[in-house]
Amino acid sequence: MRVLLILFGVLLVTASFTFVAVQSPYDSVQSEIDGAWRSIAYDSVGNQLSVVSIVANDYISIATYSSGGGEFIGTHGGAYIYDGEKASYTTEFNSIDPEQVGTTVDVQIEKKGNQLFINGGAVPWSRIDDGTPGELHGAWFITGRKRNGELSYRKPGARRTMKILSGSRFQWIAFNDETKEFKGTGGGTYTTEGGAYTENIEFFSRDNSRVGASLGFDYSLKDGDWHHSGMSSKGKPIYEIWSLPVKAFAED
Repeated sequence: MRVLLILFGVLLVTASFTFVAVQSPYDSVQSEIDGAWRSIAYDSVGNQLSVVSIVANDYISIATYSSGGGEFIGTHGGAYIYDGEKASYTTEFNSIDPEQVGTTVDVQIEKKGNQLFINGGAVPWSRIDDGTPGELHGAWFITGRKRNGELSYRKPGARRTMKILSGSRFQWIAFNDETKEFKGTGGGTYTTEGGAYTENIEFFSRDNSRVGASLGFDYSLKDGDWHHSGMSSKGKPIYEIWSLPVKAFAED
């Protein structure tokens, strides 16, 4: 019962922000609230929860997890449009309530300095970063892998994996927006320096024991794609290619 109450409470809290995320490299109005945002919630027994949203390339993710031990609570997100006052958000994944996938909701947004208020609510969302320094800031979709020395490419289908990054935060999400299945997620902070990309894990839906770990990779940008290589969380070698939406979903 306690878990159900927690999930229900978090769903209500995050639903108020779900539709906030707005960003587009082509729209200065949307870019004003680009990056990452954080709010605080509490479960039914008073434990503090972190709720973090990342906004990039017309996509948003929202993740809720325990502030103390990193226990994953839930995540949802998808594509949005924003006109400076109202945001319209279409859910593409929702780990708590899959039936929300495909639904669209409009909300009002008020920005006061580095805080956001949704539908006149009193609980603020505080800015973590604005997307800078930003070399990897964006919503990336996996489009290629190297196996046995050979590169293979494919366009994202209904089953897809997205990694969305602000200037300092990351989250990956695997989902199927046709069947409404949620496959897994993880996230936290990241750094880039000298071709090295490091993830510091704050939540991981598949294995909570990974919380607190840091994973280092090599990375480079080639023809607009992110080439990412190293060892996975399971200790297996990987070489992945990630593309931004404008290229990942481009017509042939």
